[in-house]
Amino acid sequence: MSWKLLLTLFFEFFKTGLFAVGGGLATIPFLQEMMNKYHWFSTSDLMNMIAVSESTPGPIGVNMATYVGYHVTGGHILGAVTTTIGLVMPSVIIICIIAKFLQKFRTNHWVNDVFSGLRPAVTGLIAATGISVLQAALMPGSGLDWIRVAVFVAAGAFVLYFKKLHPIVLISLCTVAGIVLQL
Repeated sequence: MSWKLLLTLFFEFFKTGLFAVGGGLATIPFLQEMMNKYHWFSTSDLMNMIAVSESTPGPIGVNMATYVGYHVTGGHILGAVTTTIGLVMPSVIIICIIAKFLQKFRTNHWVNDVFSGLRPAVTGLIAATGISVLQAALMPGSGLDWIRVAVFVAAGAFVLYFKKLHPIVLISLCTVAGIVLQL
């Protein structure tokens, strides 16, 4: 593990933390860009990363950053810590600045208008991410995998029918289905 790799990881996740407005799922396009640029992980790794990050406690973006840092540095904790700090540091800096000027920002209509304008962009980012994840999940190769489509439709119907089922039960059932069907 080199310092150059750690600095690159830190910078990439700092950039992600700075521009991924909208939560953990908004980090996925940045992760896809890293995947294509550095080849640190595959599409399959990214899908597993999303699944694990959503099913483990904590913020999804932080879980994914930690996973990537650990994975890319060959299982070194320093890689996981570097990426995690890189991801959260922009938020910490921005929150410290905003806290200093909180009263001015709270009543400023320009700031409120900017946040109102960001909402559709964040919605679009999350929708695009959802579409790309769905596409990667249902079309892992060159075409549509009908077994995956059937499992997806069955899981959707199951969720609609059993609306009050606890999310942990759903995650467990989908995990078992994925293992049994080797998806």
